[in-house]
Amino acid sequence: MKLNHILSAIALCGLALPATAETTMRVMGQPAATGLIQKNVEGPFFADFAASTGLDIKAEFQPADVTGIKDTEQLRVLKSGLFDIISLRLSQVSRDEPTILGLDLVGLNPDYESGKKTVAAFKPVVDARLQEQFNTKLLGVWPFGPQVLFCKPEISSLADLKGLKVRVYDQNLANFVSLVGGTPVPLSFGDVQQSLARGVVDCAITGPSSANSAGWPEVTSYMMPIAFQLAMNGYGMNLDKWNALSSEDQGKMQAAFDTLTDDIWAYSEELFVDAVKCNVGQQPCETGTLYDLTLVEATEADKALIGTAVTDVSFPAWKEICDATNPACSSSWMETVGVDKDF
Repeated sequence: MKLNHILSAIALCGLALPATAETTMRVMGQPAATGLIQKNVEGPFFADFAASTGLDIKAEFQPADVTGIKDTEQLRVLKSGLFDIISLRLSQVSRDEPTILGLDLVGLNPDYESGKKTVAAFKPVVDARLQEQFNTKLLGVWPFGPQVLFCKPEISSLADLKGLKVRVYDQNLANFVSLVGGTPVPLSFGDVQQSLARGVVDCAITGPSSANSAGWPEVTSYMMPIAFQLAMNGYGMNLDKWNALSSEDQGKMQAAFDTLTDDIWAYSEELFVDAVKCNVGQQPCETGTLYDLTLVEATEADKALIGTAVTDVSFPAWKEICDATNPACSSSWMETVGVDKDF
């Protein structure tokens, strides 16, 4: 179904939530299926939006997976004004704006500290592009956490992905999987557990906490906790709504989202450490379900491969795609993120 048909259907069904004067904002959150960040940090922030922001504004909040809108269409939805604020799934919406992928190229962010530096350097570039192309103000960027590998068949290294079908969520990751001989299969998060169970894919990549919440360990046997990416997400606001705020209120709104994203960065790291333990049956397991996956330690060759991914694979492939739609894309990245990289 085309987006304009979806928007019409949602409006007819009452999902296009009515604004009450200027005091209500319509918000699309992360899918509930993604787990604890949405439940414990994002949801409460929007549940008491006035207190969170210090503004006399109420948020009408819906998780993405109950709206009937595909996550790949979020930027178009923001531009249309159907929702005022969206918890953007950045990899998914990068199909509409490849510049976004510069925040999280495969191999670029092996840890949280690296990710924070990347976001600080490149977020202003992405924000400017989204304002220009999608009438969207980027209020913040945060990570689900290191994206790791789950497999049903036995694996001992990344080389064992050769000939296997691997769920990916963006083209940059797909290129890397192809490099090691696997077959990348793009799937939305909500379809992965069933696809693993049915053998549609052999392996899949996501964060340990999200996988635990979605039951992936029930249909897989092996987990390799090597970080391909940090799975950056963000908060976008319709630019007309942003510009309608006074400069003082814009400051309050931005400060609130700065606090929210800082809280998610910290919580994401806590969840990652605990979820790895939960998935492989180690105690203490405090935030998830205890499973018994086999932990596969990354080999030195695996670490070296990930370490060279930016220069050898992910940046060259992304540069070609991104510069085709945004001529300043890769040069802006080189002037910000890439200044301390060995190119």
